[in-house]
Order: sequence, then C-alpha cells, then structure tokens
Amino acid sequence: MTQHRHLMEICRSRAPVTLPPSATVRQAARLMRERKVGAILVTDEDGKLLGIFTGRDAIGRVLAEGRSAARTTLAEVMTPDPATLPAGANAIEALHLMRDGGFRHVPVVHQGRLAGITSFADFRGIERARLDDETGYWEIM
Repeated sequence: MTQHRHLMEICRSRAPVTLPPSATVRQAARLMRERKVGAILVTDEDGKLLGIFTGRDAIGRVLAEGRSAARTTLAEVMTPDPATLPAGANAIEALHLMRDGGFRHVPVVHQGRLAGITSFADFRGIERARLDDETGYWEIM
C-alpha cells in the first residue's frame, strides 16, 4: 500500500551525497547545487555519519553570522549526530520524525551503515494526507 512504503524503497533511486567534516561550506553549497539536493551528510573516512548540513544551516549558521563560506568547515556548522531512521521504517514514521523534530531531511541507516537520506519532498500526497488524518495538522516547515 502506498502509505506504507519503506524508506529503502524511497531512497534507492539515489546515493546519499556526502562530504568529510573538513570540507568547506562553499564546497558543500556547490555540491548541493550540482546534485540538486538540500542536504549533505557529513561522514568520516569509514563512512560513519557524523552530521548533516542543510541549506537552512548555510543561511542560519553561515550567512546570518557573517562567516566565510570559503573558510568555514562543515564540522563548525553542521548539525552533529542527527536523528536517523532504520531502513525498515515507513513513510509515516519518517514524516512523524520530521514534523516532531522540525526538520526536512532524515538520514537512513541499515545495519549501522549509512544507506541513504529522505526528505519531505520524497513523500506523496497520500502519505502527507495520512499524517494529517493522524495528527489533525501538518505545518510546512
């Protein structure tokens, strides 16, 4: 059933976009533009998830603070240890987590390893409508 899609079904069409914590905000912004994504997953050399950097971080933690995109590293402005979901979670669980956490991107892990990322835009109207029915509201963040 559509409203019970698992996250691996949603994420399988694209590999997560990752950079090391030493990458600069400028590098991240260029990669986000090139790959047409709203978030970069920050990983160590073994692929372990360390944090997430989003367009909101670029605005709120870099531009609004007057930091240099060329000199500021992702380690300085990423959200460390972001909330994640297991690959077996379904769309409604992801939407609940996004709503409750006030964010639009969630890394997906499988057997302790980074498997992908999902965003609010990945979900269909029927999944959003089901969340509305369950909670009585949904605020676009």
